[in-house]
This record gives sequence, structure tokens and C-alpha cells, in this order.
Amino acid sequence: MRNLVNLTLPELTAWMQAELGEPVFRAAQVWQWIWQKMARDFEVMSNVSKTCRVRLAESACIVWPQIVSTEQSRDGTTKFLLLLDDGALIESVLIPSDDRKGKRRWTQCLSSQVGCAMGCTFCATGQMGFERNMTMGEMLGQVLVARDWLDDTRPDRPLLRNLVFMGMGEPLLNMRELLRALTSLNDGKGLNFSPRRLTVSTCGIEKGLSVLGQNGLAYLAVSLHAPNQRLRERIMPKAARWPLDKLITTLKSYPLKTRERITFEYLLLGDVNDSLEHARELAHLVGDVKGKLNLIVYNQTTGSPYAASDTERILAFEQYLWSRHITVVLRKSKGQDINAACGQLKADRRSQAAKFSRRSCSHFIK
Repeated sequence: MRNLVNLTLPELTAWMQAELGEPVFRAAQVWQWIWQKMARDFEVMSNVSKTCRVRLAESACIVWPQIVSTEQSRDGTTKFLLLLDDGALIESVLIPSDDRKGKRRWTQCLSSQVGCAMGCTFCATGQMGFERNMTMGEMLGQVLVARDWLDDTRPDRPLLRNLVFMGMGEPLLNMRELLRALTSLNDGKGLNFSPRRLTVSTCGIEKGLSVLGQNGLAYLAVSLHAPNQRLRERIMPKAARWPLDKLITTLKSYPLKTRERITFEYLLLGDVNDSLEHARELAHLVGDVKGKLNLIVYNQTTGSPYAASDTERILAFEQYLWSRHITVVLRKSKGQDINAACGQLKADRRSQAAKFSRRSCSHFIK
């Protein structure tokens, strides 16, 4: 059966015309039911003819990832362990913040691959290895799960405001499905996310950067984590295959919209990349790029060789960058009491995967 969550609007339109003989407007109605009204049963689609609903139920399904477990931090951060249709496990995280009026809003961290091939030494996902790419429907299914959990049912006043592809996997190594997902997210008849509320994080994939820049469907974040090539080779060995100086040169000419900046992510690892000398190197490296720098406090994982930087070193690092006129945001690690760092929850729950057999489309429909 065809899972309609994994079809873009043009694909859904073409399929319904070819398979069901339905007009274009009918596909738009079904699309809105799936993405705006979060329908999981064709029977609730009240403005779709009964005949069409019956035929849809016979040939298609609406499948979301299934929640295996949730963990909620004292700070409100919520992590989902999700089961995909083939039994694979992924993670997605909801991160809370308050707007200027004090209203709670949410950012969701999305996974793009099952596992990751990059092998970064500080990342729990990287240590698991790569299993497979995720489909568009699996990526966007995470958004449906989160909206349902938040009871976020008003597209005009969404609680879920921002999406960041910063979860499991390297998004630019799953470029085809990523572009399908971003295109669907930008669609005003569906989830209707502006590109400025979408961010794709990459450790630096040369071909993928070029494609993402040309499309302009999301903002760019670059996982840097080292101010020089030698250290990057040590902690991010596969990412470092593209030399750091060439990555920075490419970023200097990356196409940006008005007021858009590249976000550099720099994870502070105690006594590894957090000295003042490292800060000097970092300022020199990114000083000529139109960007801003997110300093991230390390969230230690079980068995990791790394530790968080102490407060004095963090503040000294931040202050030096400000003195060099680098825009810096210090991101405190959230969800430390629930293993919210990428890959931690899956690593802890791998033994539970055997409890879940492979399910068919119809098994998941409510």
C-alpha cells in the first residue's frame, strides 16, 4: 500500500489522477487533511467523496513513526524514540523556549538518517554506524508526531515554530529525500514553514552545500567543532577529508538572502578545543564569513572520552570571541537529565528493538 505521507503534493496529485481518476483539487484536499489536520484515517476526510475515501483506504495508508518511549527533562526538553515501519529506531527532540510575550514555543530537532556514516568521535550516533537513509515521509512524520504530542492543531498559531535537521545522520548525504522534505515543508497548503524557520546542519559535504545553496529552502548551519585541520582530523576524521580551508572558502561565497547568516556550531570539549589559543584560531578562521557562532556546552554520553568544559574556560572563550567582534550565542546543553544528546536514547534502548516486529501499513493506522 502507498504511504501518502511519503508523497509531495505534485506526486500525490499525479498518483490520485493515475490510480483513482481524481481531479487536481481532490489531491489538495487530501494533502491538507494529512498535513494541516493531521488525519490518520481517510474516513474523517469529510469534504472528500465517500467513493474516493473507500478507494483511498483500499490502496493507500497514512503512516507515522510510532512512539516507543518519551523522556522529558526538568527544563521541558522532550525526546522521542521512534519506530519506523521496517523496525528501525530513530530519535527526535522537542526543545522549548519562550517568546517575547512569555508564550511557550518549540523547536524540533529532526533526524535524516538511521545512524550516521560520519563517525564523529564525540557523537553517540556516529559511534553506531550507518544503517540507511530516511525517506521524506519518515523525516516529516517526526513533525506530525511532535504536533500531535503538543496538541498543536492550529496552523495559523503554531506552537512548533522552528525545525532543525540536526538529529541523527548527515542531511546532505541524503540529499534527494532532504530536498523533497524541505519542498513539502515550504508548501503553503501543508505545514507551511518559511525557509527562515528551517535549518539544515552539516559537517560539510561539498556537493550537498552547492545544491542546498542553490535551492534556498532552508538556512545553513555548519558543525565546525575545531579551529584547525589537525584537530578536526582527530575528532571529525571523515568530515575532515574536505580540508577546513576549502570548506571556509566555499562558505565565503555561499548564497545568502538579505539578513541571513551562516550559523557555525562549535561544541566545547574540555581541554580539547576550548583554550584561548583555540579561540584565537577560531576567530581568525570565521572572521571573514557572514555568520554567527553557536557555542554549545557538551552533553556527556556514556562511555565518551570527552568531558564538558568548566565554566571559567567557557566564559573566557566566549569573551575573547566577542572582543574580536564575532557574534556569539552560548547554548547551554538542554535535557542533560534525559540523555538528550544525539544518539544517547537509541543507544540505551537498542536492546528493546527486538520487542518490536516489522509492522505493515495497516497496523499503524488508528
